Amino acid sequence: MSREVSDATFDAEVLASPVPVVVDFWAPWCGPCRVLNPVLDELAGTYAGRVAFVAVNADENPGLVERFGIVSLPTLQFYAGGELSEVLYGARPKSMLVERVEAMLVA
Repeated sequence: MSREVSDATFDAEVLASPVPVVVDFWAPWCGPCRVLNPVLDELAGTYAGRVAFVAVNADENPGLVERFGIVSLPTLQFYAGGELSEVLYGARPKSMLVERVEAMLVA
């Protein structure tokens, strides 16, 4: 399951992570977010120890929303070595997410 990160923990949990990280900006009222959450939870189990999956509740963390210019939910950010490598907007098929995660692992 994806763990929650906040304004206070983002840098330590994401930018300083020893493994690649997928960040899910979501909100409880967001329908596409609710569709995507089980897929991300499944991938978090599949890639446990190799890729971290974290979630940012956009309603509860306005500082991060502003910091990264988040204007659409869900927004997925992919980080490797503390650097943002890719951003996806909207719910995407599992196959596309697997493709992106696998690309991060070989980069």
